[in-house]
Amino acid sequence: MLRSLVGSEMCIRDRSVYFPQPSTNAAGLLGYVSSANRNTIVAFQVETADCIKNIDEILAVKGVDIAFLGQNDLCMSMGLYEKYVFPEMYTSTELSDATNKLKVAAVANGVVLGIFLFGTDRVAEFQQQGFNFISIGNDLHHALTQAGTHVRKLEEITTNLAAPWKRQDTAMF
Repeated sequence: MLRSLVGSEMCIRDRSVYFPQPSTNAAGLLGYVSSANRNTIVAFQVETADCIKNIDEILAVKGVDIAFLGQNDLCMSMGLYEKYVFPEMYTSTELSDATNKLKVAAVANGVVLGIFLFGTDRVAEFQQQGFNFISIGNDLHHALTQAGTHVRKLEEITTNLAAPWKRQDTAMF
């Protein structure tokens, strides 16, 4: 998680599969490191109010490929979980302003915009805003979503049976 220009410069300078590039021999471990570094994507997670404050400097660093917006952590860092009732913080003016600042800096520096979403409900909204790297969940989210689908189908199938199956209440799905 980046907060400043110094952190972004260190990430770019020291990116390497094995060691920071300055620590390798002239051939870069027989030429592998330099080749790997040319083919390594540098993606920063934009998750703090300080990162947004410094986003113009951070994304101006040569070698930054993706700025990946983490709305949950950014909302926490900005104090929006205390200010709004969930999930209203995701459509707040403050988060929208921070997102717009990120978008302007990314476009100005040729950096790809990325975002993590739970599911596909808001994919079109963010794709239209220029976010082209969109993650639509993680392993737990996908497992719970699929499990919920199967449980609902099981309840549906057994509805007309003499002893219908009913799940116990849970907040999981």
